[in-house]
Amino acid sequence: MQDKTLYATLGLAVLLALIASGIDPHNRATWLLEVAPVLIAALLLLSYRRFPLTRLLYVLIAVHALALILRAYTYARVPAGFWVQDWLALSRNPYDKLGHFMQGLVPALLAREILQRLGFLKPGAMLGFLSVCVALAFSAFYELIEWWVALIAGQGAGDFLGTQGDPWDTQSHMLIALLGALLSATGLAGLQDRQIARQAKSGAAG
Repeated sequence: MQDKTLYATLGLAVLLALIASGIDPHNRATWLLEVAPVLIAALLLLSYRRFPLTRLLYVLIAVHALALILRAYTYARVPAGFWVQDWLALSRNPYDKLGHFMQGLVPALLAREILQRLGFLKPGAMLGFLSVCVALAFSAFYELIEWWVALIAGQGAGDFLGTQGDPWDTQSHMLIALLGALLSATGLAGLQDRQIARQAKSGAAG
């Protein structure tokens, strides 16, 4: 019951943030591009009864969704990024780095959980390695999507890409995603395994 209350609260928070961000976005087309992954992630809720994920993963998915919704300002205009920019005396708004860090963190955890719970791999080095590989593949595919959008939209894709004049923007994004994935495979693996074990035990008891 506590988990259901938590998940309902997280879902409501994401829904309200999504609605608020869509009322008067800086650019409607860019907003749709930015929040599209949130709508796709919402499909995970449909699998809750048949294949419930761990609490850790649901919480991080919600945090990632909120980060994506907030960037509907466009990466270069997110106020939280300006705070960090001023605090660290940076030359550009760094909010996109947070988004790509989560882009490595969450898919790696999701891949790790699916591979483990479906019996493809047991916890260990190979599970961590393949989870990181999946996250990097996801990150690379997203960069391809950004490239395709840029080709289609021309100069109008600047807000979506948010490169802010950085010629190494794509490479730095993939590096940040790698760091997020490595954190999943190392620092969060133990917590995820404990939650998976508890789920399995409660499922067997039920």
